[in-house]
Amino acid sequence: MRLVTVGVSGSFPGPDSPASTYLVQAYDGERDWSVVLDLGNGGLGALQRYVDPADLDAVGLSHLHPDHCADLSGLYVYLKYHPERGGTRTGVTRHLPVYGPAGTRERAAAMYGLDPGETMDAEYDFRTWRPGVPVQVGPLTIEPFEVFHPVEAYGVRVTGPSSLRPGETATLVFSGDTDYCEPLVEASRDVDLLLCEAAFQEGRDDVVERGIHLTGRRAGKVAAAAGAKRVVLTHMTSWSDPEVTIAEAREQYTGPLEAAVPGGVYEL
Repeated sequence: MRLVTVGVSGSFPGPDSPASTYLVQAYDGERDWSVVLDLGNGGLGALQRYVDPADLDAVGLSHLHPDHCADLSGLYVYLKYHPERGGTRTGVTRHLPVYGPAGTRERAAAMYGLDPGETMDAEYDFRTWRPGVPVQVGPLTIEPFEVFHPVEAYGVRVTGPSSLRPGETATLVFSGDTDYCEPLVEASRDVDLLLCEAAFQEGRDDVVERGIHLTGRRAGKVAAAAGAKRVVLTHMTSWSDPEVTIAEAREQYTGPLEAAVPGGVYEL
């Protein structure tokens, strides 16, 4: 299993990175399977460096804030109008599975500006996450869990074939956007890699109400409590210093720790 941190910027695209976009790939002995977790502003452009969007097997959305789902609009255009692979040219509807919170189908149509009654159903097969109910995409098992955010939001635990340990499985947890919560700790138990948001900083963001984002310190607390084997911090805004966030996390977590960078590749 491989993770590519396509876009790592929090809340909006940064000068050097798209907003949240993460590609998970796994080989089942016959072909590579590709799932993109979140598709935020600017993510589709950078995603094309790693996979043809027409070859995606599923999209999983943690929640419906634009920095996590805005580029569904661009992907819709790609799947519908590509001159060689688009449904308008081939006559073959794509029905790409898109997992997300309740209302994802309607939000996607509204973002693109479709007329009332129009849908994206030929291009997308919208499916609603059910906490604790896993979905299977090829060799990847994706288990959603609810997290602590002002809107309906999910993290996911992904299990798939290890690319480092033949014949074994590897695990990845993506926190989505959340503050500290027990479901994230439980999902992250002994995980091989915890991809954890850390948008806030201690002191600087204390005036903002709780339940929105983790700080580096609180992300480190999650990792330590869960016994995560490796942590990659992500979703930092352009005004944040990653070194400050890492230092906060190290107060709580002593294992392998780093800040996500756009285009980072992690073999699990």
